[in-house]
Amino acid sequence: MNKKDLLLFIGDSITEAGRYEDPEQIGFSYVRYIRDYMAINRPESLPTIINKGIGGNRVPDLAERWEADVLNLKPDYVSISIGINDVWRQLDSPHQESLSPEQFKEVYANLIEQVRARTNAKVILMEPTVIQENVDAQGNRLLIPYVKAVQELAESYNAVLVPTHTAFIAYLQKENHQVLTTDGVHMNTAGNMLMAQTWLQAVLN
Repeated sequence: MNKKDLLLFIGDSITEAGRYEDPEQIGFSYVRYIRDYMAINRPESLPTIINKGIGGNRVPDLAERWEADVLNLKPDYVSISIGINDVWRQLDSPHQESLSPEQFKEVYANLIEQVRARTNAKVILMEPTVIQENVDAQGNRLLIPYVKAVQELAESYNAVLVPTHTAFIAYLQKENHQVLTTDGVHMNTAGNMLMAQTWLQAVLN
């Protein structure tokens, strides 16, 4: 990764996190932590970073804006974080139509196929994080097949896998673990730090 590269992050509110209010349009999510780490530790190779997170998005929402927000920008790296709303809405509105893990994987695979066909971007897939800071919460149980789908897609397409769900679950099992979210889903500063650290270890190492 170098200063001529365009690194694009796309996802839901966990990625968006204040980007519209931020003059730099980066926001205050893990994306800023990643940007700041790279700016301090390797300023000579700091890429241009764009945040395209939009709150509430599910994988079909990404599909609707994929052309404008990803393909047309010709990124060199595209980092995708999606899946929480695909599951969270099942808990929030059980009768609302939602994508099965198989359908989720199919739509997601099509997005990756388009990136491969239309750009030279390296694809980075982030596991969906957590729903409630309880390893055995219903939301986390429901997330398991979606996390597995992301893992399988990373393997199938030789993408970089950022094991964010795995990291969060491991952290929540540690003694004296700290609170990571404001509401079980949206990150506080510690949660953003854990996301950023997991991303940096997977992508830069």
